[in-house]
Amino acid sequence: VMPLGATQTMPNASPLSQQAEPAVLSSSGFYFICTEPSGTREETLIPVAQILPGTSTTSTETEESLTRDILLFCLSLWPGLPTCLVCVCLGSSVYCDDADLENIPPLPQMTTYLYARFNHIRHIRARDFKGLTKLKRIDLSSNFISSIDNDSFHLLPALQDLILPENQLTALPVLPRGLEVLDVRLNQLRSSGIQPEAFRALEKLQFLYLADNLLDSIPWPLPLSLRSLHLQVRSLSQSRGDIFCDGGEPRHTRRELEDIRLDSNPINLSLFPDAYFCLPRLPVGRFT
Repeated sequence: VMPLGATQTMPNASPLSQQAEPAVLSSSGFYFICTEPSGTREETLIPVAQILPGTSTTSTETEESLTRDILLFCLSLWPGLPTCLVCVCLGSSVYCDDADLENIPPLPQMTTYLYARFNHIRHIRARDFKGLTKLKRIDLSSNFISSIDNDSFHLLPALQDLILPENQLTALPVLPRGLEVLDVRLNQLRSSGIQPEAFRALEKLQFLYLADNLLDSIPWPLPLSLRSLHLQVRSLSQSRGDIFCDGGEPRHTRRELEDIRLDSNPINLSLFPDAYFCLPRLPVGRFT
């Protein structure tokens, strides 16, 4: 990203090594050149007013802030532009925290860990993670995500941790079978938004955090691999006697499931005396 009329003083340097000082072309605002990452070095003029509405020649925005917003705009124009110009890439980890993102940026094929917290992302598209076969962790905490395409995650064979707290989700997409941690606390998730038997096939799922949502029942069935279930939901009004243990099999045990949080719920857990015989300890909740 270079201002119009700027000269390259470092021929082998990356675009970010240049001073991106705006050049005033007219009273309508600043114009910059985003150079497309190709051998032809094609250049496109972009008025800053497109990037920062209301920007004028009297703008007091700092050089660093302008450059960041211009890079984000260029990303939206050319998906091939390296995300590492906007985010921080360390090895196979990509850190896009607090970067004013509105969409998932194009990610390097070798990305293993993605952190894009504290942004303005509202929707996850099926193509956002397409082909990222090495992706193990996605952390999109504290965005504004209200919807996720059904095919966004389930074709990610290496995905283990899906971290989505503090968003606006009302439903869950199809989940990948290898998932170990699912954190969707502090959303607007409803029981109708969880597909029937959504967790049955997740044979590696160990930590399931559903607290502070709008669920009215405990999802069922739960995988035998589960170690921790957090379901502190004031709207919970339904349960069942076989939610954790199989009453038809007295020898059934679930030694791994040691952490069950059902406190803050209106359900009287003592109404299901045979529901916990297979557990190493009783759930935390109301028994009176």
